[in-house]
Amino acid sequence: MTLVYIIAGEESGDVLGARLMAALNAARPGLAFAGIGGPRMEAEGLAPLFPQRELAVMGLLEVLPRIVQLRARLRQTIADILARRPAVLVTIDSPGFTLRVLRGLAGHGIPRAHYVAPQVWAWREGRVKHFPGLWEALLCLLPFEPAFFAKHGLTARFVGHPVLEAGLDRGDAARFRATHELAPDQRALIVMPGSRRSEVSHLLPIFGEALQRIATRVPGLVPVVPVAHSVAEAVRAATATWPVRPILVEGITEKHDAFAAAAAALVKSGTSTLELALAGVPMVVAYRVNPVSAMIARRLIKVKYASLVNLLAGREVVPELLQDRCTPPQLGAALTRLLTDPQEAAAQRMAFRDIAAGLAPDGMAPSAAAAAAVLALIDRRG
Repeated sequence: MTLVYIIAGEESGDVLGARLMAALNAARPGLAFAGIGGPRMEAEGLAPLFPQRELAVMGLLEVLPRIVQLRARLRQTIADILARRPAVLVTIDSPGFTLRVLRGLAGHGIPRAHYVAPQVWAWREGRVKHFPGLWEALLCLLPFEPAFFAKHGLTARFVGHPVLEAGLDRGDAARFRATHELAPDQRALIVMPGSRRSEVSHLLPIFGEALQRIATRVPGLVPVVPVAHSVAEAVRAATATWPVRPILVEGITEKHDAFAAAAAALVKSGTSTLELALAGVPMVVAYRVNPVSAMIARRLIKVKYASLVNLLAGREVVPELLQDRCTPPQLGAALTRLLTDPQEAAAQRMAFRDIAAGLAPDGMAPSAAAAAAVLALIDRRG
């Protein structure tokens, strides 16, 4: 059987990997899969080499205590790929790990595709000089990325953003309200602190205090926290003492129903901002990391905005409260404005429609376009 080896180092990559596997199977039934992934990829037939959660770590100070273990997993992964000799290797995002895997396989004759282009256009652009020879195909999610890489002599293909395939426009607000017995005067506020433990520990206490501050100004507000599989226990522990107990949402269907029922959202910067935009949920974006990591990041980041929504729009569509501005008083004030000013929420929703229109490739679903690129590598080798 033709073996496709896929590596996804975090939960968002697990979603991408599962959709890619489904699209590959639809286009060419009978493929075999191996690699590293989470529960969604396992459901599509992947037996992971080791648990995906071991790679889900972010931030310089967060990585350092685990560097010995991560290096051991890197060596194990490269050895497994060389032993299996797959027809193609697909690495998904997580560049701190996946690009080292790709580099370790250089010269071994295994076709390589990297899915989700490294965001060197955002920070440390000089890293691009290390990319030649790492892969045969670079698959981009954002429409402006191929032109950026072309400036550096690298070919890249825009395959579209997979958020378009998530079913975010099919949530059932009435079902969510009935399931959780929300009264007519209660409004759902989505709270998304991220899918990494470090993000949950940094952000949820701040988010919780911000919600407590606006409780009297915006009565009837009910926090709804979509819980990532990798941090479910940490989220439950961090929210157990909130004055208004949040609704914890764990399934994809219920998450989409919650989006449909939501009045607004408080979300960390990242792909979640696009998910909410596609669902039409106005939002406040926040992020905060260890001060040392933040100091380093300030010196390296080149883009004007942190959220993908604002980057794609080229302007501040949604407010961004980052690092020193990510405080309970400032978050509370921004949320209050969003929840009490219908015009501000309407302006965000209007901008979201324009952003969504630019995320689709011509004529193909994003996962199908990515699968076609991967199969082309297999066929070229054959």
